[in-house]
Formats: sequence, structure tokens, C-alpha cells
Amino acid sequence: MFIAYAPSGYILAKKLFRTGWPVSLRGALVISVIGALAPDFDLLYFYLVDQRQTHHHRYFSHWPVLWFGLILLFYAIRRLCGNEKLRAWAFGGVLFSAAGFLHLILDSMAGDIWWFAPFVDKPYALFTVPARFSPWWLNFFLHPSFLAEIAIWIWAIRIYRRKD
Repeated sequence: MFIAYAPSGYILAKKLFRTGWPVSLRGALVISVIGALAPDFDLLYFYLVDQRQTHHHRYFSHWPVLWFGLILLFYAIRRLCGNEKLRAWAFGGVLFSAAGFLHLILDSMAGDIWWFAPFVDKPYALFTVPARFSPWWLNFFLHPSFLAEIAIWIWAIRIYRRKD
């Protein structure tokens, strides 16, 4: 995946949002879109520090156990805490983490994700993108799985235009 993370976060917030949430729709959208992009914040480390030595999907920021654990942690805080302000923050944490987890699901379409890391060192992907073109990213843009990214964009645009 390359271009579908932000619209997937938008769709997640729009489809899950209900009145009565402790955040506004605008707040939910911002939290969800940033969460959907968050696993790739590791690209700064990948390019600036690691010098592309390690596939960035091997970093802990792409471990599903991290994102699922954050969902559970924030959900537990939301359910068990009596402080309304902290409960609202925890709600935002659940939404942020769910969007991050969604990122990993999307990455699994055509990119390796170590679904059982750090316990099992085995990547999983729905499709393998063969290296046929240069530059490397052209292989992903010309692969049929890229149609899913376009479909996510179309879905997000349709939701935006309907204002639902």
C-alpha cells in the first residue's frame, strides 16, 4: 500500500462515528487519519538512521501485537477509569490504535507483515509483487493490488461527497 492509508483512516472514522462520542467528528477524523499513517512514521528512522538496512515492516511499529495491545490498553482505561477527561483521551487512543491496526491489514495485501512478531520471524502477504520495473515503487503501482488502493480512495471520496 502507498496511497490508501489516509483515506482508510477517514473511512474508519466516518463509518464508526456516532453522536455522543467524547470527541467531535473533526477530532475523530484527525485522530483516525494520523493513526492510519502512524506505522509508517518509522520511515524517518529507516532512511535517516538505519540507512535502509532493515525492511521497515520488521520494526516494532509494524508489529500487530503492538497495535492490538494498544487497542486493549486504551479500551481498558476507557472502561475502568472514572475520570471523564482521561476516558475521552482513552477513546481517542482506541480510535488511533484501530486505525494503525487497519494500516497493517492494508499492508498485508502486497507487503510483508510479520503478523506474529516478535514471537515468530515469518512474514505474511496476500500477494507477492514481482520486481520487474525500475524504480522499485513502479512494481507496486503497476500491480493489480493497486486497484484496491484506488477503490479505497473512491470510497472515501463518495463518503465525503454524500456528507454522511
